[in-house]
Amino acid sequence: MVAIKMQFSVFSVLFFNVLYNLTYALYFHIGETEKKCFIEEIPDETMIIGNYRTQLYDKQKEEYLPATQGLGMFVEVKDPDEKVILSRQYGSEGRFTFTSHTPGEHQICLHSNSSKFALFAGGMLRVHLDIQVGEHTNNYAEIAAKDKLTELQLRVRQLVEQVDQIQKEQNYQRYREERFRQTSESTNQRVLWWSIVQTLILVAIGFWQMRHLKSFFEAKKLV
Repeated sequence: MVAIKMQFSVFSVLFFNVLYNLTYALYFHIGETEKKCFIEEIPDETMIIGNYRTQLYDKQKEEYLPATQGLGMFVEVKDPDEKVILSRQYGSEGRFTFTSHTPGEHQICLHSNSSKFALFAGGMLRVHLDIQVGEHTNNYAEIAAKDKLTELQLRVRQLVEQVDQIQKEQNYQRYREERFRQTSESTNQRVLWWSIVQTLILVAIGFWQMRHLKSFFEAKKLV
């Protein structure tokens, strides 16, 4: 029974680790003055690392080639309160990092500085972007070498950090549930008050119609 419980606990840790610790890669195309933004739901006190590289479309070769050093990317990150937490210009290939301090939807926007370079004017730029969230931002090979950890010590450290990240994600899910509950209660309250207002309006209209009909009948001497 103890062995079964231990296996279930390890499975739970691995399951939540796969579910909550995210890393994904993609590429997209942007024009000369175009901006691309992404929304990332992030718990508080979580590190995010973004790696990117750019390719410029060569019309003669009809393919995308590595961009020149002159081209760069401007990265801007806003927290759920629309506060800018990162605003910086990078080169044609680079890495940006930031740590969330407020749970919720973070907006990550990228656009090129191509207006300064005639080479890119009217062309298309392909951007390869790799986003790493939470525990995936750690380079455990470097950590092991720096702190001189054994394989077992490194594995224990990984598990501790994974559990810590799971707790952050669970806290964030509770935060989202609380926000949803507050929104639902607020919506239900507004619906209730609107129903009361509609009822009062209908009663007032009915009363006015009765008075109007009574005055009409009295004017016609029907009553």
